[in-house]
Amino acid sequence: MNSDSKISDGCAKTIKKPFSRTTSISISIDSDLSIIWTLLTNASDYPRWNSTIISLEGKIEPGEKIKLRSTLDERRTFKLKITNMIPEKTMAWQGNSGERIYSLDEDENGRVKFSMTEKIGGLIFPLYAGYIPPFNEAFEKFAEDLKKEAEIIPKTK
Repeated sequence: MNSDSKISDGCAKTIKKPFSRTTSISISIDSDLSIIWTLLTNASDYPRWNSTIISLEGKIEPGEKIKLRSTLDERRTFKLKITNMIPEKTMAWQGNSGERIYSLDEDENGRVKFSMTEKIGGLIFPLYAGYIPPFNEAFEKFAEDLKKEAEIIPKTK
């Protein structure tokens, strides 16, 4: 990302372009990488800790397909494919018109920086962009929920 898209801790930022929209967030979490990774890769547990997810079916593993229902559009089921995964580091989910990337980085104090970026777009994006709700509030709630859940689990280090 460029310098004008710096992300404040826990505050989402959206950059709109004619053929795409990118929303990003990062937050510092006082937890182990392994705890956060487990939360992010256990599909059936998402609705318990994440208030933005209604349901998530399937296995979050490379090459697998998952079905996600979100509070952003409760009537729609998003069919996504896990396209990239490096354990305790990064993973990507891809749908028809976009990709969401999750990243984890541990700092020298043992805290984890969680980042999430979703880019949606394409040649016909301008035709339907007005029908897609903003993601900022949902991204902020997702990050807040992840932080809250990860920080109540005792660290192992």
